[in-house]
Amino acid sequence: MNRLATFRSLRVFNYRVWSAGALVSNVGTWMQRTAQDWLVLTELTHNNASAVGVVMALQFGPQLLLLPWTGFAADHYNQRKLLMATQAAMGVLALGLGILTITGIVRLWQVYVFAFLFGCASAFDAPARQTFVGELVGDTDLPNAVALNSTSFNAARMVGPAVAGLVIASVGTGWAFLVNGISFVAVLISLRFLRVSELHSKARARRTQGSLTEGFRYVWGRNDLRTALIMLFLIGTFGFNFPIFVSTMAVRVFHSGARGYGLLSSIMAVGTMSGALLGAGRAQPRFLYLLYGAAVFGIGFLLAAIAPTYWLFGAALVVIGAAALTFTNTSNSLMQLSTEPAMRGRVMALRLAVVLGGTPIGAPIVGWIADAAGPRWALGVGAFAGLSAAAAGFYARSKLAVRTVNRSRGNARKLPPAAEGPAAGEF
Repeated sequence: MNRLATFRSLRVFNYRVWSAGALVSNVGTWMQRTAQDWLVLTELTHNNASAVGVVMALQFGPQLLLLPWTGFAADHYNQRKLLMATQAAMGVLALGLGILTITGIVRLWQVYVFAFLFGCASAFDAPARQTFVGELVGDTDLPNAVALNSTSFNAARMVGPAVAGLVIASVGTGWAFLVNGISFVAVLISLRFLRVSELHSKARARRTQGSLTEGFRYVWGRNDLRTALIMLFLIGTFGFNFPIFVSTMAVRVFHSGARGYGLLSSIMAVGTMSGALLGAGRAQPRFLYLLYGAAVFGIGFLLAAIAPTYWLFGAALVVIGAAALTFTNTSNSLMQLSTEPAMRGRVMALRLAVVLGGTPIGAPIVGWIADAAGPRWALGVGAFAGLSAAAAGFYARSKLAVRTVNRSRGNARKLPPAAEGPAAGEF
């Protein structure tokens, strides 16, 4: 019975079609991420972690730079057609980088340009893709569908980096980019064959003056959303720099090749997939899961920083992966379910801008620390991010508890409403 509940969104035809195409594309995406990091770290530089940080900053910076327009597009335009445009653009960019790499003319500055362009397309794609899940399954199964999306993404994460390592070692880095470019065809086909009449269409936001900034005001006025974004900023900016953490530990500390680096990324995916499956089995997201996820995330980084061997480091990555998915999936579901449908695109764009847009700040810092002090000290930054986010969440929740005690005049033991599920403005 629990297994049926875990995979209940797959009963919906549109979600089955979408998830099949997404799984194929996700494998290609993880192949490209692994190949891109390896290309920059070992082929275009001499193990320069700062260069990897610059690539990450350029790739994720557009989430923040284009924030007003990406959220606006997700709320006002047909999301299915928008996704077809963004997915096609990312496929063309992957093919272009692959051709440059295979022909041997690729340079570091070109990787920077492609990373930025890919980030621009992804900035429009991500909020539309996350809110489109609600149109596929409806609000009732939204938490389950979000978790299953993460399961698919991380199942691909188990396969993609390992395959990329084999491809890089056997035929070269550029072929991994080409495979990713071709994989976008699967998503385009799945979008083409959706049953449009069965989509749970939401009301489109009206184009009014000031609608671009309405999302900021909406989030700022909500204690729960504001706290979640603070936690997301800390972890996203300083903790989600996995390409730097894993690649520098693999190359500098454990002296692994492309296969060893790819295997570590796949090992981490075991944890992320476990966290996603656990989330799929939960009926409702709770704010406490954010707190626990952030705390375990920080502890996992502490274990990784002191891990003496390759395999113990891999075990710590499993812990980090499970905690990261618990944290991100819970924030995704909580923020969508407690937000008005007409505002979801802008709120999710703001969420993505915070969790990914902080990368231009955090990635160069983490890369510099890895170069100057060593990869283990860089992992310490991730530990600080997780534990600080947990502390911020506990502090905000305790302040709400004090206010609840004062209001209830003796009902101090009563739990805040959001402990029973996502409620607007509370925890």
